[in-house]
Amino acid sequence: MAQALSAPGPTERHDLDANDESLSLLLQWLAQYGNTFRVPSLTRPVDALVINDPDDIRRVLLTHRANYVKGAGLERVRMLVGNGLIVSEGEAWARQRHRMQPMFQGSANRAFAPMIQDLQADLVARWAVRAGSGEPIDLTRELSAVALEVVLRALFSVDFDRLVLAEGSNPFDFLAEESVRDLRFAARFRALGRFVRDIVDARRHEGRSEADWLSMLMHARDKGGEAPMAERALVDEALTLIIAGHETTASTLNWTWYLLSQHPQVQRELQAAVDAPSALPLAAESVPGETAAGSYVEQVLQEALRLYPPVWLFSRRAVGDDTLGGHPVPAGTDIFISPYLLHRSAAHWESPEAFVPERFAPGAAAGRHRFAYLPFSAGPRFCIGAGFAMAEMAMHLAMVARRFELQYCGTAPAEPEFHINLRTRHPVRMRLIART
Repeated sequence: MAQALSAPGPTERHDLDANDESLSLLLQWLAQYGNTFRVPSLTRPVDALVINDPDDIRRVLLTHRANYVKGAGLERVRMLVGNGLIVSEGEAWARQRHRMQPMFQGSANRAFAPMIQDLQADLVARWAVRAGSGEPIDLTRELSAVALEVVLRALFSVDFDRLVLAEGSNPFDFLAEESVRDLRFAARFRALGRFVRDIVDARRHEGRSEADWLSMLMHARDKGGEAPMAERALVDEALTLIIAGHETTASTLNWTWYLLSQHPQVQRELQAAVDAPSALPLAAESVPGETAAGSYVEQVLQEALRLYPPVWLFSRRAVGDDTLGGHPVPAGTDIFISPYLLHRSAAHWESPEAFVPERFAPGAAAGRHRFAYLPFSAGPRFCIGAGFAMAEMAMHLAMVARRFELQYCGTAPAEPEFHINLRTRHPVRMRLIART
């Protein structure tokens, strides 16, 4: 006889998904039923189980990971990126992860530091003009645009400028301008795959290789060292890098600057850290944590990621029967994990709603459960681009904090929008104050 999902929970039926309604209900049910509760499904064939205990999360993501695959809610992501690394499973995922891992190791990340520094320097120069005029900026759009260009130049290098010249504009620009993620957006985004294929074909025809992600994908081989990536897989991975690589970075920086604007003392401490004589030259700051300045920059980013993790809800599906939170879990059950709820748990974080970067200072995490903090997931499916993203964000924060103080122009607090990524519901506008 199959096990029954016997955990406590509401009687009303609901299909959990990455949206505002689910967040509201999760908060209510967490307070009512505790860290492990069942949610009867409205249309899906099985009920869902929500877990918010780090030991259970570790079991699902690490120690018993073979029993769990990607779960509900991937349909919209698959429409965007095909069978890229975010959604693939089993042998296909393991093969692609092995092929792509060298692209994101330390030396590979450092190679992109000059490009990232140049783009941030251009941003700072543009903002200096706006600061002089006193005109506020649309911070959300500005950060989305620069984060998108970083990813596109890391992917295409010299072919990015050639593409813009040939098309008369950047065909990927709408990704930074369009906030709705519906079927129309997915179709428009998938159509961009033709540009990836065209650049791949041109490089093969010319026998040309570049120091960028696309050439790394083209030259990647499986463990046997023989099979290259199929064209469809290559395009799927390129599109995955574009959509995932820029949206999460832009969203995190957007929230970081908003939090700093609401905590002037933290912003002053950040400025003092990046102004210190001990701070490394900017290119070296592409490796967070190597100096005291880099360490504090990283602490600010880690705390922003704690309060506003870009991927605030994700799921796994049990392949076989298991037990979580002391409750039997039948095969087929969808397991939901919310970093947003976990990161705001008073059981693991003192004053969890407060913005306190020092909680990530060296030694401050002693005794904290390793799986109480999941901004990039955990286990083998830990985000492959996390190091690149942290390096990019650290460089941006250091360069901007040296030149400006950012003041929030809104009359009401920034409101979160709980969709696939945790973004601000409305664009954040900031006034730039040039530092002397």
